[in-house]
Amino acid sequence: MIKRTLCFTNPAYLSLKNEQLVVKMPQSDSDQQSAISTQQSEKVTTIPIEDIGVVVIDNRQITITSGLMDALLENNCALITCDSKSLPVGLMLPLCGNTTQSERFRHQIEASLPLKKQLWQQTIQAKINNQAAVLDNCTDAETACMCVWAKDVKSGDSENLEGRAAAYYWKKLFSHIDDFNRDREGVPPNNLLNYGYAILRAVVARALVSSGMLPTLGIHHHNRYNAYCLADDIMEPYRPFVDELVFNLIKKKGLPEEGLTKEWKAELLQIPVLDVVISGKRSPLMIAVAQTAASLYKCYSGEIRKIVYPVR
Repeated sequence: MIKRTLCFTNPAYLSLKNEQLVVKMPQSDSDQQSAISTQQSEKVTTIPIEDIGVVVIDNRQITITSGLMDALLENNCALITCDSKSLPVGLMLPLCGNTTQSERFRHQIEASLPLKKQLWQQTIQAKINNQAAVLDNCTDAETACMCVWAKDVKSGDSENLEGRAAAYYWKKLFSHIDDFNRDREGVPPNNLLNYGYAILRAVVARALVSSGMLPTLGIHHHNRYNAYCLADDIMEPYRPFVDELVFNLIKKKGLPEEGLTKEWKAELLQIPVLDVVISGKRSPLMIAVAQTAASLYKCYSGEIRKIVYPVR
């Protein structure tokens, strides 16, 4: 089942009742003056907790109850909070996502360095191949060099072919945008990419927790201040799907002139249901990420030696 992604951008009161997320949104002053009672002056919506996969809180006048947060986390929902610029800054995930969690933690912690280097090699190969496919689909840029780089990636990507491919990729993908460089603080569409990657990161972290792994312990990324190193690793081959979505949105609507409006966010919230091909079958991105996470654990446990990633 594909879980829903919800984004709240208006003042609201979010609570729990009968295993339902209850949304109470105050109406305008004029509506309230004509209302007969308090109940009539609020618009109330309910959504089954079991249907929700990601919740984005993007307004400082939103109140959410502790009971609702507990219920969301118990159902393996990722809860994202945003700053004053509407950029995601916080991510809350359940501590227990699998019935055999301690055993899975042990396999993850005991994974050998050679295994992690091989997994990172596979990850970067998949990422570069997907980047090449996006360039093929969106531009007339030559991609033979990227295919060669993907094949030449060594264990642990010791020659940093990821960086070489990224420099070429970003130069070609948005070549029609003046002064564009991939930089978190850079000119648009960097803001769209940042938002899209944050949604993707939450989806990946949620899948890792559901598979009983610690999203903190990466196979490549190591940062004492980063609680989601593994999520940052595993999301790499999925990033090109976000890039292509942003490219097509800009082609259709032009660059955003007023920043991240509700309309732009609504477009980016479709990321969890984007179509991808994984193991020869078409699947929503959220389901594909779950397959990737499950395959990663099997690599840790010694059942298989290759992570299952999507192809563009």
